Amino acid sequence: MWQRATGWGGGAREARSLPVVRCRTRGGRALEADALLYCVGRNGNTARLGLAAVGLEANSRGQLAVNEHFQTAVPHIYAVGDVIGYPMLASTSMEQGRQAMRHAFNLRGPHVHIDLLPFAIFSIPEVSYIGETEEQLREKGVSYLVGRGRYDYNPRGQITGETGGLLKLLFESGTLRLRGVHVIGLGAAEIVHIGQAFLYQRATAEEIAETLFNYPTLSDMYRHAAFEALSQAQRYGVPETPASR
Repeated sequence: MWQRATGWGGGAREARSLPVVRCRTRGGRALEADALLYCVGRNGNTARLGLAAVGLEANSRGQLAVNEHFQTAVPHIYAVGDVIGYPMLASTSMEQGRQAMRHAFNLRGPHVHIDLLPFAIFSIPEVSYIGETEEQLREKGVSYLVGRGRYDYNPRGQITGETGGLLKLLFESGTLRLRGVHVIGLGAAEIVHIGQAFLYQRATAEEIAETLFNYPTLSDMYRHAAFEALSQAQRYGVPETPASR
């Protein structure tokens, strides 16, 4: 869309009757498009709850501080979801509520860790990820390998005609352990959950490559991405079987 709107590649921009939005990034890059979507964050809707009357005070974004049991500064008052800030996801908010109620009523039940979460943007195409990004790994000084599975190489992608997508897996170089999963394309928000399971298992590229998927499926891209990472490991002299996880 950006290319057609701005005429990148040397061609003049097509004459159109649609309105054009122009914006300039902080880096000085000028962009034109039919529409612009931008996000400014969310605030907790707590202004009219009368928090002061019960001894609570929200921050500048209307959010409340809680402990690991989702108790506020007033122990018998719990808070979950958007009013406690990140990650502000429906899935985690529901689980926070379950954990808060189990703690409040001393009920037994699973304690689900919500520090490793899948995120999704339900755009066209979909975008989803879980785990660490390349930028985060570089900031931590972690050497990594990248394996990619491409929709246009995948039979199911070819059948559906959705050949512009990509699955990217990030593996730690020393152990070949999976550190991040990133997907853009048809069904990305569903496909990412396979990566979530692999991350919880602390799976390696070799273990993912040895996992068989139904054929033809988009999920099979995990094997292709893992094989690509293993090829890089061989090329750079990294052993395929990690000494430790």
